[in-house]
Amino acid sequence: MKIALVGYGKMGHMVEQCAKRAGHEVVVTIDTVSEDAMVKITSGDTEALTRAVKSSGAEGIIEFSHPSVVIENIKALLPLGLPLIVGTTGWNDKHKEIADYAAKVGGTIMTAGNFSIGVNMFYKIVEEAAKIMAEFKDYDVATWELHHNQKADSPSGTALEIAKRVQAGYKNKTEIVTDAFHERPSANQLHVSSTRCGNVPGTHKVFFDGTADTIELTHTARSREGFAVGAVDCLSRLSSALKTGKLAPGNLYAWDDLY
Repeated sequence: MKIALVGYGKMGHMVEQCAKRAGHEVVVTIDTVSEDAMVKITSGDTEALTRAVKSSGAEGIIEFSHPSVVIENIKALLPLGLPLIVGTTGWNDKHKEIADYAAKVGGTIMTAGNFSIGVNMFYKIVEEAAKIMAEFKDYDVATWELHHNQKADSPSGTALEIAKRVQAGYKNKTEIVTDAFHERPSANQLHVSSTRCGNVPGTHKVFFDGTADTIELTHTARSREGFAVGAVDCLSRLSSALKTGKLAPGNLYAWDDLY
């Protein structure tokens, strides 16, 4: 498959390596800063972005850029009609807007808070554990995540997805709180705390705390490679699903739609 990479930072370079290892061809790399990108564009120049992708002959796109430009990138790329995988996080509040736009222009997009296969299995484990633990009123629940100090958004998209899975079990946890508490939390509040430090690829924990003990569930990423491998695999699956008619164009898809 011929792939266009939009965003050629650390993740973009890793995605390129994984794509080539999987037998794909990276036909263009596009960035606003990276000197080794095949095409360097000015931030916000969406015409140059679409022109670069269109002229490359790409059959699919993987976007790993920055939360500040991801929406304009998506809106520039969706009309091209190519399957689009977006790994940039920090735009959960725009999902409905993008879903509506995809329907309008007939473009197809898939996104996830985290493309790691292990993380997506962790989601399922957390959801099942939350259902079990919610039956025992002595146990409260909270989550915490740690990432490198270059990460632009907080909390991570992965942390927010974990929080949703907890809420699926704990029906009384109706409010997610991502700021520090300056007063006693209410019983309906789920605390999602974040730390940014050093070069940590990503660690996520869920705590079930009772009077007598604490249960912890932890996922620790060793490197960014898991994210990149998952993104490449998702693009391949999305492209195949569109060709076979399993999925229809004009939609915003999630991980569970492909696996």
